[in-house]
Amino acid sequence: MIATEEKQIESVLQKYSKMLYRLAYVRTKNRADAEDLLQEVFLRFLKSNIQFNDDEHCKAWLIRTTINYSKNLLTSAWFRKTVFQEDGLENYANVAEKGKSDIFYAVLELPAKYRVIVHLYYYEDLSVAEISTMLNRKESTVKTQLYRARELLKKKLKGDYGYV
Repeated sequence: MIATEEKQIESVLQKYSKMLYRLAYVRTKNRADAEDLLQEVFLRFLKSNIQFNDDEHCKAWLIRTTINYSKNLLTSAWFRKTVFQEDGLENYANVAEKGKSDIFYAVLELPAKYRVIVHLYYYEDLSVAEISTMLNRKESTVKTQLYRARELLKKKLKGDYGYV
């Protein structure tokens, strides 16, 4: 029975670790903080012993927990009073593919509330309904924030990629 649980935990780690790392990185813009967040989320997962209905329920819980931990970190007094050096975004788990790096950097410059929604929608292929459930926001709010993020990206990328 213990071997089965270990296999399930290992499966969850392999399946979701890259996605959660990317989400944590988008939230914190710092490799070390993203790694710490990922570790905290999986420790919480191991300690919680929650019985999930299905894989989507597990994924939603992990995303929500990652967002909550990153929010706690970003609002902590230590984080607000610390000045970080640039992290070298090349370590970002191959999200900045060739030809897409300008867009990637533009997304990182968005405010956090837009950055997370864009990341979940475009990089993780979640629907507006799934995002609204995970973030505890109305679908109309998610749609509006997605629209505003697209408008900000259009302004940042003006002249590039055929945007006028």
